[in-house]
Amino acid sequence: MRVLLTNDDGIHSPGLHALAEAFAPHHETVVVAPEHERSATGHAVTLHKPLRAWRSGVFPEGVTAWATNGTPADCVILGVLDLLGWRPDVVVSGINVGPNLGRDLTYSGTVSGAMEGAIMGIPSVAVSVAAFVEVRFEVAAEFAERLSRLVVERALPADALINVNVPNLPPERLSGVAVTRQGSRRYLSQLERRTDPRGRPYYWLAGEPGPLGDEEGTDSWAVKAGYISVTPIHLNMTSERLLGDLAAWDLTVS
Repeated sequence: MRVLLTNDDGIHSPGLHALAEAFAPHHETVVVAPEHERSATGHAVTLHKPLRAWRSGVFPEGVTAWATNGTPADCVILGVLDLLGWRPDVVVSGINVGPNLGRDLTYSGTVSGAMEGAIMGIPSVAVSVAAFVEVRFEVAAEFAERLSRLVVERALPADALINVNVPNLPPERLSGVAVTRQGSRRYLSQLERRTDPRGRPYYWLAGEPGPLGDEEGTDSWAVKAGYISVTPIHLNMTSERLLGDLAAWDLTVS
């Protein structure tokens, strides 16, 4: 396969390097990733300044790598439209440090890298490990490589991608693989107001993740139960239920 790898943790992230090590022996592999961490950028694209890309030598021989000053979505656009010189068979984004579950997907740069691939009509996968310290990347990297083979072989709908979350467990302690739906887990938003030395206010946005949900069949339930969660994500965000309700409202111009 021809594979484009990206992430939101930056080109030096060990999760991205683990992916490259899993893919490069078997596939033509190119990395296009942000020069530094761009977590929680969502699906931002850069329109207000020039985008730049330069070759990076931080990957082993056989892996072509580019660092950019852009977001994960920018990286996919730059790679597909110029840097690679060919259209990838699959885009893989990750491996993210920390899970991307439930409503985290709205903010996730990792998922947005894969989403941009899907928008461009390329089968795409986002991969995360549900831990922030002492992260085990090997299981997630090997699973991503196997899943990507299936994605290319079986194909995905043009408006869909796959979001994968892997428990931070050794292989023998995993419960298996679960095909799941997106849950409702979210970060608990916090806003801290401070004052600078000149007396002017400034703010820090923060938040702690909410508890993993227990609703069986969701992504957060699966990870909590020790399963690798594989969630198909649809790009069409229309609420079909609300669509029918709105049609019955008395909506007029004036």
